[in-house]
Amino acid sequence: MRAKILYVTDLTYPARGRRYGDEDTFLTRQLRDNFDLAICHPLDAVALMDSFDAVVVRNSGPVLHFQVEYDEFRAAAIDRGTRVFNQLTGKADMVGKQYLVELNDAGSPVIPTTDSDPSSLPEASGYLVKPKLGSDSIGLRKVTREELTTLSLDGLLAQPLIDFRYEVSFYFVDRDFQYALYTPDPEHRWELDPYEPTDEDLAFAQRFVDWNAIDHGIQRVDACRTRSGELLLVELEDLNPFLSLSHTDDTSRSAFVKRMASSLGTLLDL
Repeated sequence: MRAKILYVTDLTYPARGRRYGDEDTFLTRQLRDNFDLAICHPLDAVALMDSFDAVVVRNSGPVLHFQVEYDEFRAAAIDRGTRVFNQLTGKADMVGKQYLVELNDAGSPVIPTTDSDPSSLPEASGYLVKPKLGSDSIGLRKVTREELTTLSLDGLLAQPLIDFRYEVSFYFVDRDFQYALYTPDPEHRWELDPYEPTDEDLAFAQRFVDWNAIDHGIQRVDACRTRSGELLLVELEDLNPFLSLSHTDDTSRSAFVKRMASSLGTLLDL
């Protein structure tokens, strides 16, 4: 008998610059070669998951829109020992953006970030203030340094605006690099081209994937290339990262699906 997968996604979520439905339709069509698979909306996951061998959380949209239900799913999955892909052990965006503060304080190459001391941030043309539990730019504000000094950062974090050349994303299954894409025009975040990373680029991305506590799942390391040439971490997406597979070639897509199916097989002890 083949393993049964509950694939959680919101095919109709209106993501800016991305087509969730297209990506998940492609992935589920490919994964059906290896598993018996059913698609469900995030709000139905708790009621349905006991009938499946594993739950795959993919393009479910920002959980802020259904935080209570997501917390219920997470608690139920942990309590029941449900096998979830991504594993619910992530230390990055899966549990909020506090990790950016901690990595910054530890001296890691991240955008300077604070949740308590705006004076620790370098001088910049402006600053971004965002909720620790935010995603998809929800709640994001741009402020001046003067405004920043008067704000309460309770539940928030602050970062300087970085003058960067481009953003680049590195995509991993488990701890294995798959492909990279970058944004030639910083004003158009989701207009992406293939990117050929250097050994130094891969070492940069790998350190964050290795730091995270996910053995089975998909991670996206988002970084920016500064004018001086260094990479700084923007975020480590480990809950439901959009994959932008339509911007890759057939070989990369095929390899990604094969590696994802292999990871699910290992998760299921197949």
